[in-house]
Amino acid sequence: MPPTSLLSTPRQPEPVDVKNLNPKACGLELSPAVLEAEYAVRGAIALKASAYQRQLDSGQGGDLPFTRKPITFFRQVLSLCDWPQLLDDPHAADTFPPDAIQRAREYLGAIPGGLGAYSESKGAAICRQHVAQGIEARDGHPCDIDDLWLTDGASRGVHMIMRTLLRDEQDCILCPIPQYPLYSATITLYGGTLLPYHLDEERGWQASPEELQAAVDGAGRQGRQVRALVVINPGNPTGEVLDAENQRQLESLVLIADEVYATNIYAEGKQFQSFKKVLRDMGPDYATVALVSLNSTSKGFYGERGGYMELANFPPAVKEQLYKLASISLCPNLALVMRPPQPGDPSNPLYEQERRAILESLKRRAQLVVAAFRGLEGVTCNPVEGAMYAFPRLTLPAGAVAAAEQQGQQADFLYCMELLDQTGIVTVPGSGFGQAPGTYHLRTTILPPEEDMQAVSEAIARFHRTFLERYGGGTQGSSGG
Repeated sequence: MPPTSLLSTPRQPEPVDVKNLNPKACGLELSPAVLEAEYAVRGAIALKASAYQRQLDSGQGGDLPFTRKPITFFRQVLSLCDWPQLLDDPHAADTFPPDAIQRAREYLGAIPGGLGAYSESKGAAICRQHVAQGIEARDGHPCDIDDLWLTDGASRGVHMIMRTLLRDEQDCILCPIPQYPLYSATITLYGGTLLPYHLDEERGWQASPEELQAAVDGAGRQGRQVRALVVINPGNPTGEVLDAENQRQLESLVLIADEVYATNIYAEGKQFQSFKKVLRDMGPDYATVALVSLNSTSKGFYGERGGYMELANFPPAVKEQLYKLASISLCPNLALVMRPPQPGDPSNPLYEQERRAILESLKRRAQLVVAAFRGLEGVTCNPVEGAMYAFPRLTLPAGAVAAAEQQGQQADFLYCMELLDQTGIVTVPGSGFGQAPGTYHLRTTILPPEEDMQAVSEAIARFHRTFLERYGGGTQGSSGG
């Protein structure tokens, strides 16, 4: 089978050794911040996986040790918006349900020039109205469309807010460790400093207020200013869902709430609560806490690139500057999924059936992935409560640690690279996300098809056994370094 991508790994150019790159390459002096920014999710392992895929696609993969559904309603509406002539086809009603036709007419009638034309910098008003309605239905609190920015994925919102908050390297952003490397990369890119706070692996990757306070106090002693606190819930790469009490303890500073996996909750007794809902439920004493909520349509099961950023309790002058940044990028993509078919709509039964089937499958796959890693010698793995990732902890032989050091790498990088070379399975080393000193992890997704999960689990188990034998015959060696 082809490389089993436990990530989304599009084709990319060959890696460049930035450490030895001439800053004036091609006659252009490059920004040191750009050269220093790292993004492990699309790093050396993902690049090599793409190279393997090209090798297989070209028919040159004979020597390699391995071989090779979206929601209907959204596709129907987008198809009609992309090709409005279908709406005039007398047979359109035979192919498309009436609520999909009505929704397409609604969008086309409210967006001058149709889908793909330039819109308002924050996104078309009708799209923001639909997103606001979805947020209000979810949280039970009002949402003003003037506080909404539609974005090309949540990452665009991260870039905007970091660009606005960070002035120089004395400005810090509190980030969870492990963290999604978008945050470390954008903080570096815009000249700030990442201030880590470690999630507690023994408590299911929950955040500790004491850890946060210690980080803030340490930054103050160094003369740095903490500008914002990033919280990722559900967690990436760790897959936890924060308890409501934990959320209430984190309301401080400017809060950047990354909630892109809000629809992906699997653990019994766990449910998603937005930070905006928690904040509003806490009452008027918290009415001044500045909150940025980030969400995405491309991280659930909808298959479309898009997202939004909602601001709460931001002064008008700050929103004006963010509007200016949005205007520089002209306009975002359309948002649709925050207003899915409702009970009583013709498309609702199929939508609910597809949505339920996808979530139930993801839940089963989450359980299979955790069980597979817990069955390996020297590996522990917290439950995958939400999102799409497991973050198992690896206890690795001293020989593997020494071999990695000789290559100038971390031992979990060595493990993940050899896993790719020998099985075609793509993972990301925990060192790319940050981890507690003396520990090693890897991030893997729960996205392989269910019918492939058994084969993937068996391949990982075979690799793990041979890896331990090659580097020490067991896990009696170091677990970190």
